[in-house]
Amino acid sequence: MPSEPAESVQVEYTQEFKRNSRALAKKYRHIRSDVQPAIDQLQAGEVMGDQVPRTRYTIFKVRVRNSDIQKGKRSGYRMIYHLRTPKNIILVTIYSKLDQSDISGSRFGAF
Repeated sequence: MPSEPAESVQVEYTQEFKRNSRALAKKYRHIRSDVQPAIDQLQAGEVMGDQVPRTRYTIFKVRVRNSDIQKGKRSGYRMIYHLRTPKNIILVTIYSKLDQSDISGSRFGAF
């Protein structure tokens, strides 16, 4: 008996995410192919990364490897997403750990 395909999760992008990924694409040519597997996992319903503490919303931070540099996930990208519902995820922002050290949790107090 074939199993029914699981409904995919709807993934939305904020303007900030789009703007940041375009800016990073100028410096890192393979950002789209690096980030796409993580987006595919989110669409498959997997909750990835670490939850950002002390925020009003369910915010997660995911490490994504940057294939344009010869370092691991630690020096790669950070993708921040909001788990709005189990079937709706909003990609909030993305940044390179080499370019920016961290984002404070208080920044996500109001959406």
